[in-house]
Amino acid sequence: MAAAPVRQRCGSGGPRSQLPPCYFEGYLEKRGPKEKASRRLWTCLCGNSLYFFNNAKDAHYVEKLDLSGFVSLKDDSSRDRNLEAARLILRMKDGETKFTAPNLEARELWKGFLYSVIDLNVPSSLTLLPGQFQMLKEVVEKERTRRRTRNPGRAPPSPLSVPLVGEIPPCFRPVSRTEAEVLLERHPDCGNMLLRPGRDGCSLAVTTRQDLNGSVFRHYRVTQRDQGGYVIDVENPIPCATLHDVIDALVEKTAGTLQPFLLEEPYEENITYVSANDENGEKILHTAPSSPLPRVPALPPKQGTDRWCTSPLSRSPAADRRILTSPVPASPTNPMRRLILSPSPLTQTLNEELKLTLEKRKTSQD
Repeated sequence: MAAAPVRQRCGSGGPRSQLPPCYFEGYLEKRGPKEKASRRLWTCLCGNSLYFFNNAKDAHYVEKLDLSGFVSLKDDSSRDRNLEAARLILRMKDGETKFTAPNLEARELWKGFLYSVIDLNVPSSLTLLPGQFQMLKEVVEKERTRRRTRNPGRAPPSPLSVPLVGEIPPCFRPVSRTEAEVLLERHPDCGNMLLRPGRDGCSLAVTTRQDLNGSVFRHYRVTQRDQGGYVIDVENPIPCATLHDVIDALVEKTAGTLQPFLLEEPYEENITYVSANDENGEKILHTAPSSPLPRVPALPPKQGTDRWCTSPLSRSPAADRRILTSPVPASPTNPMRRLILSPSPLTQTLNEELKLTLEKRKTSQD
């Protein structure tokens, strides 16, 4: 029977009717850390826990797995006797539990619902349909409401709501724990350590990935101190003045084995746009022409009529007045002083005629 999302599943009596709302259910083969063989159980994701029933009609569950101790969730590529089956490994603080889903689509859906409930955030790295992503979004909102109702004094924190102070290292990524693991898994050549917001919304965390017969993930809490700076919360806490010092300390403590995650995200090389066909309404993606736009030729300077001006801007009378009335340095070798103080031939002629007129008047008076 294929797994199917549900709004809520409640039995007529017994523990099933007292369980939190069921977000997803279906048959899974389960093998716990202390079990030698797998069992096919009807599995229900109710609230933040997995409940296991012998079959879909049972009113009492036989096992419960609390997801508060979640560490990681990854695909298991080992072959199953059923070629269509798909495996995954749920790692908790107290060990690993292996599941087998009927097919790849069911496994992807289980991962989506588990990530959404654990992180209260819709994962963006899964291969799902738009309608399935919408279902995950609704589950996140329902689970947030459920936790808020259960703990009215404390709203569920957002994994991306931590306030960052000071200069942020380039290896910081605003992702959840599971998304950090996916990034490090998909881009091993870009580094194996990234800084991210903590799950509680009040701290930061460093996620690392190393290879030891497969991927090994580690998560370290980084808290901000009241007196300033940060501290790496390990057995022997490591104080750091800045977030850059946090990254440097981990690089130094591991002799360079851990390196910051620096993903160079590509940029588009061409400008593209979408337009609709006028006849059938079909939308087509176009690439804008890449040739440079033609330059508008500059206009030649206008020839001025003022014989004293060589620039069109200097033909303004106001500008001429500013030049002639501006203070002139007292140096006798200054060319502007000579230009203004030296009399022109016309001025000399007028001065001579004025002198002759004055002399004639003086002579006639005598």
